[in-house]
Amino acid sequence: MEGLVLSALAFALVLAAAIAHASWNIAAHGVSRAGMPFLWWGAIGSTLLWAGAIPFTGGLGTDDLGAFALGVGVSAFLHVGYMAVLQRGYQVGGLSTVYATARGTGPFLSVIIAVLVLGERPSIVALFGVAAIIVGVVAIGLVDRGRRVDADRPRIDRGLLFGVLTGVAIAVYTIWDAHAVRAWDLSPVAFMVGTTALQVPFYSFAVRGRWRVVWALGRAQWRRILMFGVLSPLSYILVLTAIQIAPVALVAPLREVSVVLVSLFGAFVLRESRAGWRIAASIIVVVGIVLLAV
Repeated sequence: MEGLVLSALAFALVLAAAIAHASWNIAAHGVSRAGMPFLWWGAIGSTLLWAGAIPFTGGLGTDDLGAFALGVGVSAFLHVGYMAVLQRGYQVGGLSTVYATARGTGPFLSVIIAVLVLGERPSIVALFGVAAIIVGVVAIGLVDRGRRVDADRPRIDRGLLFGVLTGVAIAVYTIWDAHAVRAWDLSPVAFMVGTTALQVPFYSFAVRGRWRVVWALGRAQWRRILMFGVLSPLSYILVLTAIQIAPVALVAPLREVSVVLVSLFGAFVLRESRAGWRIAASIIVVVGIVLLAV
């Protein structure tokens, strides 16, 4: 890895990943709230749609089947844990609180762990860029928080707790995945397919007794599920590819540009409230991107 700057290729890969991630979030707007049935379809679709690409994208990337199995096995467990904590957070806390805290905590912790564990040393300018992106993303997530009044809400907001736990999960799976694809030279496509395939049993257990709901969702929303199955893995495949050639400390925050794109879509297309706040926060993120690109 040449230096600790974000190369033009890595920069382009992560921005493309952010666009893909924002696109599936916009396309799946609403249906993703179905929870576990949607996640089951997402894991099935992602696995089936991308498995055929493995022979044309370097195979497994390694002859060490044990290393590949360990990499995808741990990753699948961590990703399922992340989704479980996130779903629980949405049940007990406000959406904006959980989302903002997770999206701010995840990249922040990823940077800290990358420096302490992976030995990365981003430049001062890059760190200012990272800080700007995190601040902007959190501001976007908190845009509606001040408008909520809930007399029954406990003094300690459980949404903050689960938001932090979700952020920890994001940081842990990000660092593990970076270690796996780098240390064992794993193919990002095969790694992604293996991870989603191993998530299917977990989600199958979670939807047990609700198969009618699962099939009904598949029939009604197959177009959106198909788009998710293409774009969600594509987004993370691009991120994993970028991680192979650039520091995690810079890639992890930059991928949160997807949050900005979705927020701007909400402001200009869906006419959501406080567009000025959303735009101002997005500008802060753009400043951070510019600093990373310097």
